[in-house]
Amino acid sequence: MLDFDHRFESLGYSLGEVSPPAAIYKAAVVVGNVVYCSGAVPVSGGKLMYEGKVHSEVSIEDAKRSAALCAANNLRQVYSAVGSLGRIARVVRLTGFVNSDPGFTDQHLIINGASELLREVFGDAGVGARSAVGVASLPLGSATETELIVELRPE
Repeated sequence: MLDFDHRFESLGYSLGEVSPPAAIYKAAVVVGNVVYCSGAVPVSGGKLMYEGKVHSEVSIEDAKRSAALCAANNLRQVYSAVGSLGRIARVVRLTGFVNSDPGFTDQHLIINGASELLREVFGDAGVGARSAVGVASLPLGSATETELIVELRPE
């Protein structure tokens, strides 16, 4: 089993910190060898860390950090569902949402924060298909939200 758990934690994230769902849904659903993660917002220690519109209220650099934290929370969802990030064979798809000011068109740069984290943890296997979407608002006023689909290695 690859030591992706250690690599993730060496980047400053804890695997033990999983936020419970805030509504009626499952954080992650395993279907065969695929894990579908629900949307994750930038929560740490039970607190929303990045709130507001990008780029009038949240800087591009902070928004990238927000997207990385969202992706970290998606990985925690996977860990909680399957017991180890070492079970991940590859990232299949990352979808990122950015709470954007009207006219803001750099959503792709913001979601790079999430993509960079996934690449740091999994190397080339962390780079999958991706969308970066600007939206008028997100749950709790979050600056960003990500969804993740990963393929698992056979047990």
